[in-house]
Amino acid sequence: MKPGARNLITDVAGLRVGNAEDHGIKTGSTVLVGDKPFVAGVHVMGGAPGTRETDLLAPDKLVQEVDALVLSGGSAFGLDAPSGVADALRAMGRGFAVGDQRVPIVPGAILFDLINGGNKDWAENPYKALGRAALANAGVDFSLGSVGAGTGAASYRVKGGLGSASVVLTNGITVGALVAVNSVGSPLVGDTNHFWAAPCEMDAEFGGLGLPAQFDPFHEPFCGKRLGEATTIAIIATDAVLTKAQATRMATAAHDGLARAIVPAHTPLDGDLVFAAATGARPLTDPLGDTFALGHAAAVCLARAVARGVFAATPASGDLQPCWRDI
Repeated sequence: MKPGARNLITDVAGLRVGNAEDHGIKTGSTVLVGDKPFVAGVHVMGGAPGTRETDLLAPDKLVQEVDALVLSGGSAFGLDAPSGVADALRAMGRGFAVGDQRVPIVPGAILFDLINGGNKDWAENPYKALGRAALANAGVDFSLGSVGAGTGAASYRVKGGLGSASVVLTNGITVGALVAVNSVGSPLVGDTNHFWAAPCEMDAEFGGLGLPAQFDPFHEPFCGKRLGEATTIAIIATDAVLTKAQATRMATAAHDGLARAIVPAHTPLDGDLVFAAATGARPLTDPLGDTFALGHAAAVCLARAVARGVFAATPASGDLQPCWRDI
């Protein structure tokens, strides 16, 4: 297992990521779009999720593929971001065919960033425009940290951010992760600047500090947020051929990565959610062994992406928290 060429989710060929943000509001949106529709699944483990069109991702539902996935700030207001993406995709002639109409399928999830120091006194919900702009910006290269859905994200002690990572397995399958970190729990060990995800780190991608020499794994964490004020939302992608059920299982396994990188994760106050995307470019040669490997790779990749997002966060006027680099 080794990182992909970009160490981004876009190492999965056929996928692009776009970010758009408003630094006055301290918020933004991120879109993952395929060159063509792709199989998707989802698994929710947090207690306070905010979602759009996740029910249709169940294996027994009619629609088998989606056009894009959206991660956004804005709490419930941010659920308008997928609408902007859907409008733009429809204008391109994309979407699920119903008679002579096309209906783009764009599931999305949101995080809470409404009390992060930005000006939220908008006259019109900005997220539909942010979604459209994010799609327009989509490409194989994109920035991490305080961009897109990670613009106004916060974690315990430090700013959150948008993170990504990838791996290529020995069987040739590529796995990538994209995450907006906005957690109740901490990505850092105790009062240090060491990441919980350190055992998963590759090539010193978030500082190479390792774990601290001494720490208390039984320390009872402090809860610094209230119900609905958090949520870490993520996408795991692969170029493997997967069914919706297999994609859902990969999303489920990926949650192990959140638990390795954020302590605690999956709390009643977080809406922790992982989407899965499978482009279907590479058939499985060993359906059992390959799906086993995909789950492990997804968890490792997501843990690294969490740390990379926090590591890359940058300071901005009016911030209520320091960045990792400041501590």
